[in-house]
Amino acid sequence: MKTKPDPNSLLGHLIELRNRLLRCVAAVLLVFVAIAYFARDIYALLAEPLLAVLPEGTSMIATDVAAPFFAPFKLTFIVAICLAIPYILWQVWQFIAPALYSREKRLMAPLVFSSTLLFYAGIAFAYFIVFPLIFAFFTSVAPEGVTIATDISSYLDFVLKLFFAFGLSFEIPIAILLLVWSGSISREALAEKRPYIIVGAFILGMLLTPPDVLSQTLLAIPMWLLFEAGLWLSRFYQPSTDDQTQEQEP
Repeated sequence: MKTKPDPNSLLGHLIELRNRLLRCVAAVLLVFVAIAYFARDIYALLAEPLLAVLPEGTSMIATDVAAPFFAPFKLTFIVAICLAIPYILWQVWQFIAPALYSREKRLMAPLVFSSTLLFYAGIAFAYFIVFPLIFAFFTSVAPEGVTIATDISSYLDFVLKLFFAFGLSFEIPIAILLLVWSGSISREALAEKRPYIIVGAFILGMLLTPPDVLSQTLLAIPMWLLFEAGLWLSRFYQPSTDDQTQEQEP
């Protein structure tokens, strides 16, 4: 007769990890199936910032035969992952929570929630603020005689890269809070490194965005401001010094 693995053993942890990963995959697929019918509408919404500034008589094009079909569904799958992020993070939280001390649990729960909101805020900032500015700039500097006709697959890759860059950069306050709270670095030391961090923000902006000064600056400045916000918030979090003596909760 088969015996149930001990949940506290390595095999038990691996089985639980597998089950939670399967739940995450199932959640993404369910969301994808629910919104797949609206794939074309979702792509049209994504293309709106570019279409709004294209010269009259121009439009987006598809250079690949299958692109009109695959590009909207690729975007829809990415949207499904983004919509399922709260559930995915909840599964991650449920998996690691038993190993955390009570003080860590009190800290991590709001951080998981706020990191999700910040990621969405980064995507919204890119869509509503950055895209109209950079697309208007790109279309205005096109040489005379050049017809602007952006490929839908290239456009999708471009905006997804920017979404990821801005979503990730908006997590800076969370990273600073964790570093200060864990005692890895003090907020005073971070404040002293401000000039280097500002330079680093512009370097990251150069690496994470397309090779144009405008999008690099539009990413670097928010990163700097988010660093300042995280530095200010870190004063309310004291380094964890006594967790090693606490008992783990069941």
